[in-house]
Amino acid sequence: MPYLKDELKGFVPVEQASEIIKKVARGSSVIRLSRLEQMTSDTKKIPVMTNGAGAYWVGEGQRIGTSGATWIFPELRAKKLAVIIPVTKEKLNDATIDVFSELRENIAEAFYEAFDSAALFGYNSPFSSNILSSCAKVEITDGSFDLASADVMAKVEEAGYDVNGFAAKIGVKNSLRKLRDANGAPIFITGTDQNELYGQPIEFVRNGAWKDDQAELIAGEWKYSLVGIRDDIEYEILTEATLQNTLDADGKPLSLAEQDMVAIKATMRIGYLCVKPEAFAALVPKPLDTSLSTLTIGECSLEPTFSAEVTEYTTTTSNESDNITATATAAESGATVEIKNGEAVVESGSAATWSEGENVVAIKVTNGSYSKTYTVKVTKS
Repeated sequence: MPYLKDELKGFVPVEQASEIIKKVARGSSVIRLSRLEQMTSDTKKIPVMTNGAGAYWVGEGQRIGTSGATWIFPELRAKKLAVIIPVTKEKLNDATIDVFSELRENIAEAFYEAFDSAALFGYNSPFSSNILSSCAKVEITDGSFDLASADVMAKVEEAGYDVNGFAAKIGVKNSLRKLRDANGAPIFITGTDQNELYGQPIEFVRNGAWKDDQAELIAGEWKYSLVGIRDDIEYEILTEATLQNTLDADGKPLSLAEQDMVAIKATMRIGYLCVKPEAFAALVPKPLDTSLSTLTIGECSLEPTFSAEVTEYTTTTSNESDNITATATAAESGATVEIKNGEAVVESGSAATWSEGENVVAIKVTNGSYSKTYTVKVTKS
Protein backbone atom coordinates (compact mmCIF):
# COMPACT_ATOMS: atom_id res chain seq x y z
CA MET A 1 0.00 0.00 0.00
CA PRO A 2 1.60 3.34 -1.10
CA TYR A 3 2.16 6.06 1.50
CA LEU A 4 2.48 9.78 0.87
CA LYS A 5 6.00 9.88 2.34
CA ASP A 6 7.09 7.44 -0.37
CA GLU A 7 5.26 9.07 -3.27
CA LEU A 8 5.41 12.86 -2.99
CA LYS A 9 3.77 13.42 -6.36
CA GLY A 10 1.65 11.42 -8.79
CA PHE A 11 -1.96 10.69 -9.61
CA VAL A 12 -4.69 10.47 -6.99
CA PRO A 13 -5.81 6.83 -6.74
CA VAL A 14 -8.43 6.13 -9.39
CA GLU A 15 -11.27 5.35 -6.98
CA GLN A 16 -10.69 8.57 -5.04
CA ALA A 17 -10.19 10.69 -8.15
CA SER A 18 -13.45 9.33 -9.53
CA GLU A 19 -15.29 10.23 -6.31
CA ILE A 20 -13.83 13.75 -6.30
CA ILE A 21 -14.89 14.32 -9.91
CA LYS A 22 -18.39 13.02 -9.15
CA LYS A 23 -18.63 15.43 -6.20
CA VAL A 24 -17.45 18.29 -8.42
CA ALA A 25 -20.14 17.39 -10.97
CA ARG A 26 -22.82 17.20 -8.26
CA GLY A 27 -21.70 20.37 -6.49
CA SER A 28 -21.27 22.56 -9.56
CA SER A 29 -24.49 24.22 -10.67
CA VAL A 30 -22.99 24.94 -14.08
CA ILE A 31 -22.06 21.30 -14.67
CA ARG A 32 -25.47 20.06 -13.53
CA LEU A 33 -27.16 22.32 -16.09
CA SER A 34 -24.66 22.15 -18.96
CA ARG A 35 -23.69 19.66 -21.64
CA LEU A 36 -20.88 17.54 -20.18
CA GLU A 37 -18.10 16.12 -22.34
CA GLN A 38 -15.46 13.64 -21.21
CA MET A 39 -11.98 14.58 -22.41
CA THR A 40 -9.04 12.25 -22.99
CA SER A 41 -6.70 15.11 -23.94
CA ASP A 42 -6.51 18.82 -23.22
CA THR A 43 -8.47 19.75 -26.35
CA LYS A 44 -11.65 18.42 -27.92
CA LYS A 45 -13.68 19.68 -30.87
CA ILE A 46 -17.41 19.52 -30.23
CA PRO A 47 -19.87 19.39 -33.18
CA VAL A 48 -22.75 21.83 -32.65
CA MET A 49 -25.57 22.16 -35.20
CA THR A 50 -26.52 25.79 -35.80
CA ASN A 51 -29.16 25.17 -38.49
CA GLY A 52 -31.03 21.89 -38.79
CA ALA A 53 -31.74 19.90 -41.92
CA GLY A 54 -34.95 20.77 -43.79
CA ALA A 55 -37.88 18.45 -44.52
CA TYR A 56 -39.83 18.68 -47.79
CA TRP A 57 -43.24 17.63 -49.14
CA VAL A 58 -42.81 15.28 -52.07
CA GLY A 59 -45.10 13.67 -54.57
CA GLU A 60 -44.97 10.05 -55.69
CA GLY A 61 -41.76 9.44 -57.61
CA GLN A 62 -40.43 12.96 -57.04
CA ARG A 63 -36.89 13.62 -55.94
CA ILE A 64 -36.60 14.61 -52.28
CA GLY A 65 -35.13 18.07 -51.83
CA THR A 66 -32.16 18.42 -49.56
CA SER A 67 -30.67 21.17 -47.49
CA GLY A 68 -27.48 20.76 -45.52
CA ALA A 69 -27.39 21.33 -41.79
CA THR A 70 -24.88 23.94 -40.64
CA TRP A 71 -22.31 22.82 -38.09
CA ILE A 72 -19.69 24.57 -36.06
CA PHE A 73 -16.89 22.82 -34.23
CA PRO A 74 -15.94 24.84 -31.16
CA GLU A 75 -12.90 23.59 -29.29
CA LEU A 76 -12.97 22.85 -25.59
CA ARG A 77 -9.64 23.48 -23.90
CA ALA A 78 -9.04 21.91 -20.51
CA LYS A 79 -7.32 24.27 -18.08
CA LYS A 80 -5.49 23.36 -14.91
CA LEU A 81 -7.38 24.03 -11.68
CA ALA A 82 -5.45 23.57 -8.45
CA VAL A 83 -6.16 23.63 -4.73
CA ILE A 84 -3.63 23.59 -1.89
CA ILE A 85 -4.66 22.14 1.47
CA PRO A 86 -2.27 22.40 4.47
CA VAL A 87 -2.10 19.29 6.66
CA THR A 88 0.08 18.04 9.50
CA LYS A 89 3.26 16.12 8.70
CA GLU A 90 1.72 13.06 10.29
CA LYS A 91 -0.42 12.71 7.18
CA LEU A 92 2.70 11.62 5.29
CA ASN A 93 2.60 8.38 7.25
CA ASP A 94 -0.96 7.62 6.09
CA ALA A 95 -1.86 5.59 3.04
CA THR A 96 -2.37 7.76 -0.04
CA ILE A 97 -5.84 6.39 -0.64
CA ASP A 98 -6.87 7.16 2.96
CA VAL A 99 -5.62 10.75 2.79
CA PHE A 100 -7.59 11.55 -0.34
CA SER A 101 -10.64 9.76 1.01
CA GLU A 102 -10.53 12.15 3.97
CA LEU A 103 -9.87 15.28 1.91
CA ARG A 104 -12.08 14.67 -1.11
CA GLU A 105 -14.95 16.87 0.16
CA ASN A 106 -12.58 19.82 0.67
CA ILE A 107 -10.91 19.30 -2.70
CA ALA A 108 -14.20 18.95 -4.61
CA GLU A 109 -15.74 22.02 -2.98
CA ALA A 110 -12.74 24.18 -3.83
CA PHE A 111 -12.83 22.95 -7.44
CA TYR A 112 -16.52 23.52 -8.14
CA GLU A 113 -16.62 26.91 -6.41
CA ALA A 114 -13.75 28.20 -8.57
CA PHE A 115 -15.20 26.64 -11.72
CA ASP A 116 -18.73 28.04 -11.28
CA SER A 117 -17.51 31.59 -10.64
CA ALA A 118 -15.27 31.40 -13.73
CA ALA A 119 -17.91 29.91 -16.06
CA LEU A 120 -20.75 32.18 -14.92
CA PHE A 121 -18.94 35.45 -14.25
CA GLY A 122 -15.43 35.15 -15.67
CA TYR A 123 -14.01 35.53 -12.17
CA ASN A 124 -10.28 34.60 -12.14
CA SER A 125 -11.03 32.70 -15.33
CA PRO A 126 -8.63 31.13 -17.85
CA PHE A 127 -11.48 30.49 -20.29
CA SER A 128 -12.16 32.47 -23.45
CA SER A 129 -15.85 32.88 -22.61
CA ASN A 130 -18.28 33.10 -19.72
CA ILE A 131 -22.03 33.49 -19.64
CA LEU A 132 -22.63 36.86 -18.00
CA SER A 133 -20.17 39.00 -19.97
CA SER A 134 -21.93 38.63 -23.32
CA CYS A 135 -25.50 37.48 -22.62
CA ALA A 136 -28.58 39.73 -22.76
CA LYS A 137 -29.43 41.52 -19.52
CA VAL A 138 -32.55 42.83 -17.81
CA GLU A 139 -32.12 45.34 -15.00
CA ILE A 140 -34.10 44.93 -11.79
CA THR A 141 -36.75 47.60 -11.38
CA ASP A 142 -39.34 48.31 -8.72
CA GLY A 143 -41.72 45.90 -10.44
CA SER A 144 -42.46 42.38 -9.29
CA PHE A 145 -39.87 39.63 -9.50
CA ASP A 146 -42.10 37.42 -11.66
CA LEU A 147 -42.37 40.11 -14.34
CA ALA A 148 -38.62 40.66 -14.27
CA SER A 149 -37.83 36.94 -14.55
CA ALA A 150 -40.38 36.62 -17.37
CA ASP A 151 -38.59 39.43 -19.20
CA VAL A 152 -35.32 37.53 -18.82
CA MET A 153 -36.90 34.45 -20.41
CA ALA A 154 -38.32 36.65 -23.17
CA LYS A 155 -34.80 37.81 -24.06
CA VAL A 156 -33.77 34.21 -24.67
CA GLU A 157 -36.93 33.47 -26.65
CA GLU A 158 -36.54 36.59 -28.80
CA ALA A 159 -33.15 35.24 -29.86
CA GLY A 160 -34.82 32.00 -31.00
CA TYR A 161 -34.01 29.74 -28.05
CA ASP A 162 -35.96 28.04 -25.25
CA VAL A 163 -35.10 28.38 -21.57
CA ASN A 164 -34.48 24.92 -20.11
CA GLY A 165 -32.91 25.91 -16.80
CA PHE A 166 -31.90 28.65 -14.41
CA ALA A 167 -28.95 29.46 -12.19
CA ALA A 168 -29.51 31.89 -9.34
CA LYS A 169 -28.15 33.19 -6.10
CA ILE A 170 -29.61 31.54 -3.04
CA GLY A 171 -30.86 34.90 -1.77
CA VAL A 172 -33.68 35.01 -4.35
CA LYS A 173 -35.45 32.01 -2.82
CA ASN A 174 -37.77 34.19 -0.74
CA SER A 175 -38.84 36.15 -3.81
CA LEU A 176 -39.42 32.92 -5.71
CA ARG A 177 -41.54 31.39 -2.95
CA LYS A 178 -44.00 34.26 -3.29
CA LEU A 179 -44.59 33.78 -7.03
CA ARG A 180 -48.00 32.46 -8.09
CA ASP A 181 -49.64 31.76 -11.43
CA ALA A 182 -53.09 32.99 -12.46
CA ASN A 183 -54.71 30.16 -10.49
CA GLY A 184 -52.73 30.90 -7.33
CA ALA A 185 -50.44 27.87 -7.72
CA PRO A 186 -46.75 28.35 -6.88
CA ILE A 187 -44.41 28.94 -9.84
CA PHE A 188 -41.39 27.88 -7.81
CA ILE A 189 -41.44 24.22 -6.75
CA THR A 190 -38.95 22.76 -4.29
CA GLY A 191 -37.94 19.11 -4.54
CA THR A 192 -35.57 16.63 -2.95
CA ASP A 193 -33.16 16.42 -5.89
CA GLN A 194 -34.28 19.33 -8.02
CA ASN A 195 -36.00 22.70 -7.66
CA GLU A 196 -38.10 24.04 -10.51
CA LEU A 197 -39.09 27.50 -11.75
CA TYR A 198 -41.73 27.72 -14.49
CA GLY A 199 -41.37 23.93 -14.82
CA GLN A 200 -37.62 24.11 -15.52
CA PRO A 201 -34.75 23.17 -13.16
CA ILE A 202 -33.21 25.97 -11.14
CA GLU A 203 -29.80 25.64 -9.50
CA PHE A 204 -28.85 27.81 -6.52
CA VAL A 205 -25.14 28.54 -6.69
CA ARG A 206 -23.56 28.29 -3.25
CA ASN A 207 -20.15 28.43 -1.56
CA GLY A 208 -19.18 31.90 -2.69
CA ALA A 209 -19.21 31.18 -6.43
CA TRP A 210 -22.16 33.51 -7.11
CA LYS A 211 -21.35 37.23 -7.35
CA ASP A 212 -24.35 38.92 -5.74
CA ASP A 213 -23.55 42.37 -7.10
CA GLN A 214 -23.48 41.13 -10.71
CA ALA A 215 -26.65 39.08 -11.17
CA GLU A 216 -29.75 37.73 -9.46
CA LEU A 217 -30.66 34.99 -11.91
CA ILE A 218 -29.44 33.57 -15.24
CA ALA A 219 -31.75 31.76 -17.67
CA GLY A 220 -30.78 29.92 -20.80
CA GLU A 221 -30.77 26.96 -23.12
CA TRP A 222 -27.93 25.17 -21.39
CA LYS A 223 -26.98 22.74 -24.13
CA TYR A 224 -24.95 25.65 -25.48
CA SER A 225 -22.93 25.71 -22.28
CA LEU A 226 -20.18 23.09 -22.69
CA VAL A 227 -18.07 21.56 -19.93
CA GLY A 228 -15.16 19.17 -20.51
CA ILE A 229 -13.50 17.15 -17.73
CA ARG A 230 -10.35 15.04 -17.72
CA ASP A 231 -10.67 11.87 -15.63
CA ASP A 232 -7.41 12.08 -13.71
CA ILE A 233 -6.34 14.25 -10.78
CA GLU A 234 -2.69 14.85 -9.97
CA TYR A 235 -1.21 15.67 -6.58
CA GLU A 236 2.05 16.98 -5.19
CA ILE A 237 3.27 17.28 -1.60
CA LEU A 238 4.69 20.71 -0.73
CA THR A 239 7.08 20.98 2.21
CA GLU A 240 8.84 24.35 1.97
CA ALA A 241 6.22 26.68 0.51
CA THR A 242 4.81 29.85 2.03
CA LEU A 243 1.06 30.01 1.37
CA GLN A 244 0.29 33.68 0.71
CA ASN A 245 -3.50 33.22 0.81
CA THR A 246 -3.53 31.10 3.96
CA LEU A 247 -2.86 33.00 7.18
CA ASP A 248 -1.67 31.66 10.51
CA ALA A 249 -2.91 32.81 13.93
CA ASP A 250 -0.71 35.93 13.72
CA GLY A 251 -2.25 36.98 10.42
CA LYS A 252 0.91 36.18 8.48
CA PRO A 253 1.15 33.93 5.40
CA LEU A 254 1.47 30.32 6.51
CA SER A 255 5.04 29.01 6.25
CA LEU A 256 4.96 25.22 6.05
CA ALA A 257 8.54 24.84 7.28
CA GLU A 258 8.03 27.14 10.27
CA GLN A 259 4.76 25.48 11.23
CA ASP A 260 6.18 21.95 10.73
CA MET A 261 3.41 21.23 8.23
CA VAL A 262 3.07 20.07 4.64
CA ALA A 263 0.50 20.90 2.00
CA ILE A 264 -1.24 18.76 -0.59
CA LYS A 265 -1.67 20.39 -4.00
CA ALA A 266 -4.36 18.66 -6.06
CA THR A 267 -4.83 19.51 -9.73
CA MET A 268 -7.63 18.66 -12.13
CA ARG A 269 -8.17 19.73 -15.73
CA ILE A 270 -11.51 21.15 -16.77
CA GLY A 271 -12.69 23.11 -19.80
CA TYR A 272 -15.57 25.50 -20.40
CA LEU A 273 -17.10 27.15 -23.45
CA CYS A 274 -20.29 29.16 -23.87
CA VAL A 275 -21.02 28.42 -27.54
CA LYS A 276 -23.99 30.77 -27.94
CA PRO A 277 -24.18 33.68 -25.49
CA GLU A 278 -27.43 34.76 -27.16
CA ALA A 279 -29.07 31.61 -25.74
CA PHE A 280 -28.74 33.13 -22.25
CA ALA A 281 -30.04 36.16 -20.39
CA ALA A 282 -29.53 37.50 -16.88
CA LEU A 283 -31.49 39.50 -14.33
CA VAL A 284 -28.97 42.02 -13.04
CA PRO A 285 -29.04 44.68 -10.33
CA LYS A 286 -29.19 48.28 -11.45
CA PRO A 287 -25.57 49.53 -11.54
CA LEU A 288 -24.51 51.75 -8.66
CA ASP A 289 -23.93 55.39 -9.52
CA THR A 290 -20.30 56.03 -10.47
CA SER A 291 -20.71 59.55 -11.84
CA LEU A 292 -19.20 62.83 -10.67
CA SER A 293 -21.31 65.78 -9.59
CA THR A 294 -18.44 68.29 -9.86
CA LEU A 295 -15.07 68.40 -11.61
CA THR A 296 -12.82 71.45 -11.68
CA ILE A 297 -9.17 72.11 -12.48
CA GLY A 298 -8.51 75.45 -10.77
CA GLU A 299 -10.02 78.28 -12.81
CA CYS A 300 -9.45 76.45 -16.10
CA SER A 301 -12.34 76.04 -18.53
CA LEU A 302 -13.05 72.44 -19.43
CA GLU A 303 -13.78 71.53 -23.02
CA PRO A 304 -16.53 70.41 -23.32
CA THR A 305 -18.33 71.93 -20.34
CA PHE A 306 -18.52 69.42 -17.49
CA SER A 307 -21.38 66.94 -17.59
CA ALA A 308 -21.67 63.79 -15.48
CA GLU A 309 -22.21 61.70 -18.63
CA VAL A 310 -19.09 62.98 -20.42
CA THR A 311 -15.84 61.29 -19.37
CA GLU A 312 -13.13 62.98 -21.51
CA TYR A 313 -12.06 66.63 -21.33
CA THR A 314 -9.24 68.95 -22.34
CA THR A 315 -8.08 72.26 -20.95
CA THR A 316 -5.07 74.57 -21.08
CA THR A 317 -3.25 76.77 -18.58
CA SER A 318 -0.53 79.37 -18.81
CA ASN A 319 -0.37 79.81 -15.07
CA GLU A 320 3.22 80.49 -14.08
CA SER A 321 2.64 78.61 -10.83
CA ASP A 322 3.03 74.85 -10.88
CA ASN A 323 0.16 74.42 -8.42
CA ILE A 324 -3.44 74.34 -9.56
CA THR A 325 -6.20 72.84 -7.44
CA ALA A 326 -8.00 69.72 -8.76
CA THR A 327 -11.44 69.01 -7.29
CA ALA A 328 -13.84 66.12 -7.97
CA THR A 329 -16.96 65.10 -6.05
CA ALA A 330 -18.88 61.85 -6.48
CA ALA A 331 -22.62 62.11 -7.13
CA GLU A 332 -23.35 59.39 -4.57
CA SER A 333 -22.05 59.73 -1.03
CA GLY A 334 -21.01 56.07 -0.76
CA ALA A 335 -18.69 56.28 -3.76
CA THR A 336 -14.96 56.97 -3.51
CA VAL A 337 -12.91 59.23 -5.77
CA GLU A 338 -9.23 58.79 -6.66
CA ILE A 339 -7.41 61.49 -8.61
CA LYS A 340 -4.07 60.89 -10.32
CA ASN A 341 -1.95 63.34 -12.28
CA GLY A 342 0.09 60.82 -14.23
CA GLU A 343 1.24 58.43 -11.50
CA ALA A 344 1.04 61.01 -8.71
CA VAL A 345 -2.00 60.76 -6.41
CA VAL A 346 -3.75 64.08 -5.84
CA GLU A 347 -6.15 64.65 -2.97
CA SER A 348 -9.38 66.27 -4.10
CA GLY A 349 -9.29 69.97 -3.27
CA SER A 350 -5.52 70.12 -3.04
CA ALA A 351 -3.00 71.59 -5.46
CA ALA A 352 -1.43 69.42 -8.15
CA THR A 353 1.96 70.01 -9.75
CA TRP A 354 1.80 70.40 -13.51
CA SER A 355 4.60 69.88 -15.99
CA GLU A 356 5.19 71.75 -19.23
CA GLY A 357 3.21 70.23 -22.09
CA GLU A 358 0.42 67.69 -21.67
CA ASN A 359 -0.64 66.37 -18.26
CA VAL A 360 -3.19 63.54 -18.08
CA VAL A 361 -5.44 63.56 -15.05
CA ALA A 362 -7.45 60.41 -14.31
CA ILE A 363 -10.37 60.61 -11.89
CA LYS A 364 -11.67 57.15 -10.94
CA VAL A 365 -15.04 56.85 -9.20
CA THR A 366 -15.69 53.54 -7.45
CA ASN A 367 -19.02 52.43 -6.00
CA GLY A 368 -19.13 48.82 -4.85
CA SER A 369 -17.85 46.69 -7.73
CA TYR A 370 -18.66 49.39 -10.30
CA SER A 371 -16.27 52.08 -11.44
CA LYS A 372 -15.93 54.84 -14.02
CA THR A 373 -12.89 56.87 -15.01
CA TYR A 374 -12.93 60.49 -16.19
CA THR A 375 -9.84 61.94 -17.90
CA VAL A 376 -8.71 65.53 -18.33
CA LYS A 377 -5.79 66.46 -20.58
CA VAL A 378 -4.26 69.62 -19.13
CA THR A 379 -1.80 71.33 -21.44
CA LYS A 380 0.53 73.79 -19.74
CA SER A 381 2.29 76.28 -22.00
